[in-house]
Amino acid sequence: MTNQPAPAHGAFDHRMAVFGTDDAFVAAALPFLTEGLGAPGEPPPVAIAAPGKLDLLRDALGADAKSVGLIPQTDWYTGNAANAVAQGAGYLAAHAGPGGRIHLLMEPVWDGRAGRSPRETAEWIRYEALANLLFAPLATTALCAYDTRTAGAAIVAAARRAHPGTGAYVDPVTLATELDAVPLPEPPADAQHLHHPDPDALCAGAVARGLSSPDAELFAGAVLAAAASLGPVTGALLWGAAPACVCELRTTRRVADPLAGFIPPPDAELEPDQGLWFARQVCAYVDVRDDAEGATVRLQYG
Repeated sequence: MTNQPAPAHGAFDHRMAVFGTDDAFVAAALPFLTEGLGAPGEPPPVAIAAPGKLDLLRDALGADAKSVGLIPQTDWYTGNAANAVAQGAGYLAAHAGPGGRIHLLMEPVWDGRAGRSPRETAEWIRYEALANLLFAPLATTALCAYDTRTAGAAIVAAARRAHPGTGAYVDPVTLATELDAVPLPEPPADAQHLHHPDPDALCAGAVARGLSSPDAELFAGAVLAAAASLGPVTGALLWGAAPACVCELRTTRRVADPLAGFIPPPDAELEPDQGLWFARQVCAYVDVRDDAEGATVRLQYG
């Protein structure tokens, strides 16, 4: 088991615990939650984990269990990695103490969506890495729980690179750049060419590929929002079959920011340059690849 100590006070404290038994989980989680209970000026700590682990914590905490928030992981991790960013930011805004102070124990569903494919796993490792930048201004303390019975050795090794204090930590921008160095598959030869992302053509094309009308409208809205935030779009391709309908945008401007579309907007009314945030909330995947001439942005609905 590994469990990193806290860094200097006042910064986002991003720890990692690795364990392979229930006893080892409790041994890592209990001191962390006890630390949160004793932290001055903080609201009660919260554990987001598998239901069986929450039962273990109730027993281990005893009378203190009533002072700890216990949330099933499937109630927190309800979608993609960008959705998890929104969930975390919203929860901190509503429940954290001054400066974002709160202790959060967090266990993604590694035997569910997060670990179902190398591509999905890569998106969650990106989330772990970018969390170091996204939440850097906050005095939040997070302990990310990695159970080797559900998160295999490759996932744990990759996650170590996203957590300070592990000895394997890599700068988040460097890690995101490595993930983006993986080439995207070539579009199929029968992809539909669009001169520009038109809402009617996008909806009709998505419906023809099996999306329901409401889903097609939502997908088209996400594509149009992304296009508005990217600058001049010189062309678009549409392909795939429901639910995995894909639209690829080509733009003359590089994105050049690994946090693009991950930074939560300050309010519900999105500005035009925040369209990529909306697209990441709607789509299962948003892949960005910069090159010398601009950028390719590929959005997949499901």
